[in-house]
Amino acid sequence: MSMRAIGNWIGLDNAGEPGLAVTRARLLRLAPAANAAIVAGIAERFDQLADAHDVTTHQRLCHFLAQAAHETDGFRTLEEYGGPAYFLRYEGRRDLGNTQAGDGIRYHGRGIFQLTGRANYRRFGQLLGIDLEAEPERAKEPATSLRVAFAYWSERAINPAADADDIERVTRLINGGRNGLGERARYLARAKAIWL
Repeated sequence: MSMRAIGNWIGLDNAGEPGLAVTRARLLRLAPAANAAIVAGIAERFDQLADAHDVTTHQRLCHFLAQAAHETDGFRTLEEYGGPAYFLRYEGRRDLGNTQAGDGIRYHGRGIFQLTGRANYRRFGQLLGIDLEAEPERAKEPATSLRVAFAYWSERAINPAADADDIERVTRLINGGRNGLGERARYLARAKAIWL
């Protein structure tokens, strides 16, 4: 019997700690105006992927979800707001691997953690066995987006910052700066009250 099955059998939602299951109802408590399809897509495989990426403690789960809620505007979108004129800001950004004309628009932010730039689409697509470079739109599919987010979390080694409850460091690892830190902190406090 798997650890998850044992945990479920004895009444634990997650084999790591009790009460950590990510369900539609809990996600909607975190972000009441969320898009139902996005919430359903996240809830469907979240626990399985969380186990695989060792996001199995209260701190790790809450930090992951707080960042995800902020980056997706409360789980309302899996695509960066702004449109083509706004996405031109990424054009020619070699640090993102945007070396060809049109890369800024084509590889704008998509997914739970707003995957941005040709190099990142290539890298995470390779990690997951999906050609995101050729099909960047797939990064905003809820299931793919969730896989990318967990791969990103693991690759950036964010668990230690979450363990230290260092929201500023977690935010820097996700976003590169302090963008939206206040809202991320509010989501974190709410997540900690939901996932006990």
